[in-house]
Amino acid sequence: MVKSKVWTLKTAFDGKVRTSNFELIEEEVSDNLKDGEYLIEALHWTVDPYMRVFASKTSTHPVGSFVRVYAGWRTHTIISTDVAQRVGRMPELGDLPLSLTLGVMGMPGMAAYFGFLEICQPKEGDVILVNGAAGAVGSLVGQIAKIKGCKVVGCAGTDDKCKWLKELGFDEVFNYKKVDLSEALEAAAPDGFDCFFDNIGADFTATALKHMKQFGRVSICGQISSYNDKAPPTGEYPFMYILGKQLKIEGFVVMRWYQRWAEGEKAMAQWIREGKIKYKETIYDGFENMPKAFVGLFDGANTGKAIISA
Repeated sequence: MVKSKVWTLKTAFDGKVRTSNFELIEEEVSDNLKDGEYLIEALHWTVDPYMRVFASKTSTHPVGSFVRVYAGWRTHTIISTDVAQRVGRMPELGDLPLSLTLGVMGMPGMAAYFGFLEICQPKEGDVILVNGAAGAVGSLVGQIAKIKGCKVVGCAGTDDKCKWLKELGFDEVFNYKKVDLSEALEAAAPDGFDCFFDNIGADFTATALKHMKQFGRVSICGQISSYNDKAPPTGEYPFMYILGKQLKIEGFVVMRWYQRWAEGEKAMAQWIREGKIKYKETIYDGFENMPKAFVGLFDGANTGKAIISA
């Protein structure tokens, strides 16, 4: 038997998520595998897990191979080839760090690549707005926009994060906690924005739409400002601005492009090696820190991708 540590939901979320909502338990996982099964041991988690094969009775995943799998917050899991849809294909990393399969080469990177390029369809010279710009997705969107020859305006919630955005090549940055948002947007782009990549939602979105150009394109990636709200957010309706400016606004779930992820992974890997894409990871050491890492997402604790390492 193998002991697996497992984080379970102890109490339902009631507004803001707390570490006390979770409970750490142990489960026994049999190492007496059936044909077609393999036992995985987690190396990195991303508050979605990433595993390596620990024991195996299948030729498709020999011991020591790496897999990317949705298995919950667990240290050990038995996977059967009968339910292989839980296991995702691995990108070609070469000499790049393994943890990138959860960040630049994982779901955040693909959200930035496809969510920006497919929906916003940037053109050289476009002015781009990215909020949550120091996060795992936003920081990549801004850099991709610069690769495409755009002017990029980004905002974050601390001065240190804003400094990092300037190091990444963002043309204009501001700490949204220290400014009047409408005035900051006007100063950064007096003629308005061609594209807006939205990670925050609610009041920020409603304000930003007023500063779009005619026929602007908006990609809705996340709404993190309201995920912990007990009631739907309230505010002025943005529909007159959408109509008057003839905006194209589209939300997306990144799995829409899952069959094309290899394309995005290849592009991101090339840009990293060419020095065109830089990244940061906020590392939490130890499985016991999973809830802390998760809560930190809503508190703005991470710069770049939050990774939990075994």
